Amino acid sequence: MKRRTNNGIVVMLAILSLGIVACKENQSERKSPTKVEGIQQKESAMAQRKKWEASPEGIQYKKWEASPEGKKVRACLTKIQPRLKTFAPLKAVVTSLTFERVKGQKSGPKWLLVAIDGETYMLQFSLKDFQRLKSLNVQDSLIIKSRYGSFSPNHPYLILSSDYIAKGDKVLYKRDTSKDKKC
Repeated sequence: MKRRTNNGIVVMLAILSLGIVACKENQSERKSPTKVEGIQQKESAMAQRKKWEASPEGIQYKKWEASPEGKKVRACLTKIQPRLKTFAPLKAVVTSLTFERVKGQKSGPKWLLVAIDGETYMLQFSLKDFQRLKSLNVQDSLIIKSRYGSFSPNHPYLILSSDYIAKGDKVLYKRDTSKDKKC
């Protein structure tokens, strides 16, 4: 009687083992194509980046990135990035409400320049959104929340996303992220 029970247990264990092995083989077969596709996408992105870096625009960008201006903007991002990642409130002071880029269009985006910890940052707005900030003056203290910073050789300062701006207890601007295609 014990022999039958032992044989039954052995047969059951063998069946379970085969099922587990078959399941793992099936999973590895399903994962392989996605890994290959991921590798191909990375290689394609790298090839496109190298092509862009060899273009006149890419060369100009690399020169700017290595310039003192580019290094300063990059340092500003490094300095503020931990607070951007946590969406922490930033104490800012308005330094300009009328900044315009050289060769910028009059009907283009509007810029608000602010100082945070002694560094100047840019906040970009559409004309419609900028109207919400018309009550601001130079030297006003603000609380800003931003999710990311970006830079370009066409801009002299780091550009912060304009997600939240408050003056005192009054919220002047809050981005509606439900309309963003990225979020």
